[in-house]
Amino acid sequence: MDPVRNPYAPGAGQRPPELAGRGRELDVFDIVLERIARGRPERSLMLTGLRGVGKTVLLNTLRSQAINRLWGSGKIEARPDQSLRRPVAAALHMAVRELAPRHRAPDRIDAFLGVLKAFAQRSAPTGRAGASPKLRDRWQPGIDVPAASGRADSGDIEIDLVELLSDAAAVASDVGTGIAIFIDEMQDLGPEDVSALCAACHELSQLGAPLIVVGAGLPHLPAVLSAAKSYSERLFRYQRIDRLDRIAADQALCAPAEREDVEYEQKALDLLYEKSGGYPYFVQAYGKATWDHAPRSPITAADVRVAAPEAEAELAVGFFGSRFERATPAEREYMRAMATLSLVEGESGGAVRDDMDAAVPTAEIARALGRKPASLSPARDALIKKGLIYSGERGTVAFTVPHFGRYLRTQPA
Repeated sequence: MDPVRNPYAPGAGQRPPELAGRGRELDVFDIVLERIARGRPERSLMLTGLRGVGKTVLLNTLRSQAINRLWGSGKIEARPDQSLRRPVAAALHMAVRELAPRHRAPDRIDAFLGVLKAFAQRSAPTGRAGASPKLRDRWQPGIDVPAASGRADSGDIEIDLVELLSDAAAVASDVGTGIAIFIDEMQDLGPEDVSALCAACHELSQLGAPLIVVGAGLPHLPAVLSAAKSYSERLFRYQRIDRLDRIAADQALCAPAEREDVEYEQKALDLLYEKSGGYPYFVQAYGKATWDHAPRSPITAADVRVAAPEAEAELAVGFFGSRFERATPAEREYMRAMATLSLVEGESGGAVRDDMDAAVPTAEIARALGRKPASLSPARDALIKKGLIYSGERGTVAFTVPHFGRYLRTQPA
């Protein structure tokens, strides 16, 4: 097969040639945009799922839907070492610039930009967590108008963000449209920023303002939001993004191949689904390797078997290995125990099965390592902060990366 014509794209956040299995999410967002356009109340949206399920790709696609409806939009990626203030200011600046040419009152745009500049330049008061007293010196938002005074510049991120987003929504309302802010890796926001964002979304929903936040994060994102504000469980619409079912996985492989006049034998598709588990990133990785190794169409199961080691080697380095290398020896020991415990007996004492993506009780990990649970808390907490594991329910942990347990069991101790 000609590698130049290979249609598959196993890249981080890279849109696959066929966005299969996400029609429901796209339809839901279309309804959200239309309801807001008609002045109907709607909730902001949160996408959750493991790594490799295509959350970033979906987030980008939803943003394209908003842009096609002439909404203002901006996107940021949360980082654990960065306050929300700077990136959200940049995102809103981009969103309002998209709306400015259609606004009949340039003074209104300038007035908002003055508030935005004040928000961006205002550091937190001395002594507050996340304070950055030199923010004004380190970054300027590229806004020519002078900073406003007395609006979104108190230094309290919750007060300031509510005021800023309310003003941004008013600008969008002036031109009969809306603003959507897209936040990737949302679980990495600091507690104060999460609280502020929840408070702002709460205020906007009560006002019926045309501004929504679309977040994407790991499966424990709902717990992060709930810890900040108890009402967040009702504030957002949550959508879990999971692996593809068999029909969607086959479509992701076959539709791009058909456009290149290439077909798959059924047994090849069976084996590809078994290897990939339906996870979109893995579907692309195995599809790409199989295409490169197949001598001709139709692609056979034998072609898949020949190509699989190359796909697995690439995943071992780029997808699994890079994460494994970030862990300390103590953290690796903790994860290896998790991987071992994910091998469980089948029902009624049947054959051992690999329940690699299931949650594991922390008490069992401690028992397997012969340690007290409290002594393992530092390793557990560090792994959560590094985004390698998450705690979806109290007393349990699971890998954020699908098939990570299987990978760990192949690594030397």
